[in-house]
Amino acid sequence: MDDEERFRQFVRDQWAPLLRTAYLLTGDRGTAEDLVQSALEKTHRRWARIDTPLIYVRRVMVNTATSWWRRRRAIEVPLVASDAVAGSDAYLQVEQRQQLLAALRRLPPRTQAILVLRYFEDLSEADTARVLGCSVGSVKSQASRGLARLRLDFAHEAPAQLQEDPC
Repeated sequence: MDDEERFRQFVRDQWAPLLRTAYLLTGDRGTAEDLVQSALEKTHRRWARIDTPLIYVRRVMVNTATSWWRRRRAIEVPLVASDAVAGSDAYLQVEQRQQLLAALRRLPPRTQAILVLRYFEDLSEADTARVLGCSVGSVKSQASRGLARLRLDFAHEAPAQLQEDPC
């Protein structure tokens, strides 16, 4: 199989997992698709020289998402109040997932990338460090701080949910 066909097969096999990772990094399906396309385009240029394509693509995605986040940060629109407050409807699990994604998006890009790769993609600490080009200790400390911030975000939201929930 030639390089071009190997790349096509890689895209077919990895599109869904890469799209999921991109969504968790960006919080928007359209932006996630753009991120995967951009990362695959950058990967295709160097395909013949890449030893571990999945790690390479993930690293490109994290770096590109961070770059986009930095450029866009000044023009972001604040969340609508309904996005930040949990409703007292029967879809509590869906609401909590949305809150988690919103809290994840409020973290710094590097911490966000570590949590996505480590806990959503279920990579080991060593694999996460390899993808991000940092030490295992850095992954551990940033993951710990990121989880602490997420716990703090949910600790503040939990009392409001208990008061609103009539059950």
